[in-house]
Amino acid sequence: MATVDCSTNGEIATLTLNNPDKLNAIDLAMWQQLAASMQRLAKDDAIRCVVIRGAGDAAFAAGGDLEEFVTARATLDQALHYHGEVARALNAIADCPHPTVALIKGACIGGGLEIAGVCDLRIAGESTRFGAPINKLGFSMYPGEMESLLRLAGPAVIKEILLEGRILNAREAYEKGLLTRVVGDEQVEDEAYATARRICSGAPLVAGWHKQWIRRLLDGRPLSEQERADSFAFLDTEDYKEGLSAFLEKRKPVFKAR
Repeated sequence: MATVDCSTNGEIATLTLNNPDKLNAIDLAMWQQLAASMQRLAKDDAIRCVVIRGAGDAAFAAGGDLEEFVTARATLDQALHYHGEVARALNAIADCPHPTVALIKGACIGGGLEIAGVCDLRIAGESTRFGAPINKLGFSMYPGEMESLLRLAGPAVIKEILLEGRILNAREAYEKGLLTRVVGDEQVEDEAYATARRICSGAPLVAGWHKQWIRRLLDGRPLSEQERADSFAFLDTEDYKEGLSAFLEKRKPVFKAR
C-alpha cells in the first residue's frame, strides 16, 4: 500500500514517499498523508528540521499516480478537489516553520519535482533526473503547483521543462537553479542529513524568521515600519542571549527555541 512514512531521530524528522513499485508515484491518499504529516510536524517544537525523501534509490518520486487520474481526476469537480489536496500538501511544506531538506535520489519528476521545489534545500545525487514531461500526456501543470518552481528557477527554465518536456540531469538542474547541491550518489544521504544537522545546530526561532522574511521579501512590497520593528523580535529571546554568551565564552550554544 502506498504511504507517506514518518520517523524521527532526535531533532530531525524524515518523511518517506513510499510507493516503490511505482517509483514512489504519489496518489491522492499520499498527498493527503503528506499534508497531515507536515501539519503535525509544524506544531512539534521538538523538531528542528524535516527531511523528505523517496523510498529506495530508484526515485524521489516519479510524479502523480497516472493510473488514478482516470478515476480521481476525470471531471472538473474531481480535478479541482484533487489539485486542492496537492496544493494543501505543497503549502504545508512551504509554510512549515521548520526548515525542510529534499534528499533526492533517482527520478524526481512531475509531482516529485513540485515537492522538491517547495523544500528549502535540495540535495541530489549525480545520477538524478528532473522534469515534468506532461506535454506528452496531454495535460498541463496546475498553476498553483507551477508557482513555486517559477519562483525557484524563473520562467525560462520552467518553459524549457514544460514546453520541451526535457528531462534534466543533476548538473543541468543545479546550473539552472533547481538544486542546492549535487554530490556523488553514494554521498547524497550523508550530505542531506549533515545539512539537517547543521540546520539543527542553529537557533530554531531564527530559522523560522529567516524563512518568513525571505518569503515576505519575495512578494515585492516594501516593508512597513511595523515589519521593520518586528524583524528585531529576536532581541527579547533567550536564544539571542545564549548565542551571544556562547560566542563570548567560546563554547557551543544551547538553543531552546525561547
